[in-house]
Amino acid sequence: MRQNPSFTMTSEEAVKRLIREHPWMTIVSMTDAAGLVASHYPVLLDETAEGIVLLTHVGRPDEVVHELGRHETLVIVQGPHGYISPGWYDANPAVPTWNFVTAHLYGTPELLSADENLRVLEALVDHFEDPMPEPRRMRGTAENSAYADRIATGTVGLRIPVTRFVAKNKMSQNKPAETVDRIIAELEGDGPYASLALAAEMRRTHETLRAARA
Repeated sequence: MRQNPSFTMTSEEAVKRLIREHPWMTIVSMTDAAGLVASHYPVLLDETAEGIVLLTHVGRPDEVVHELGRHETLVIVQGPHGYISPGWYDANPAVPTWNFVTAHLYGTPELLSADENLRVLEALVDHFEDPMPEPRRMRGTAENSAYADRIATGTVGLRIPVTRFVAKNKMSQNKPAETVDRIIAELEGDGPYASLALAAEMRRTHETLRAARA
């Protein structure tokens, strides 16, 4: 991912926030047998680990297809993004752009034992069920538990310590304050490119910039 000093995101904490808030990720491997391979899975941050460590699982035989554990893997996490019209700027000539926040995370996966895999699967279920009015836990009933144990044999748990990352947060940091405010207003409106999530990310970015300058 090509970097630009205006948009480079180097904060580990900012990347962790991105992972927490956007857990659906793309896993990419360069394999000996099949070349480039990509899959998509939910990924959690290991909150007990030092640095950035990812926890996830893949369905068999993806661990073989990806040759997991044999090579470095790229995990891509994508936050809010969207089209920015030049009509939201001013009367000067301009071109459209795309605002986004994303991180490329690199590390060699560690394949987990069957027991560790079950713990990761349970953590994933709990993470996504917690907001539900009546959460369905993996171990909520004896029947659910037995079913989960059977299904889990078709999956492989992964722990991916991230050894390096490249992250980019492009939120119109190179535009004047009045233009930024206009873009946010359009994103919060009812037009074809409205995006409340992207507007919120832009607000967060520019509030942080203003606080740093103060």
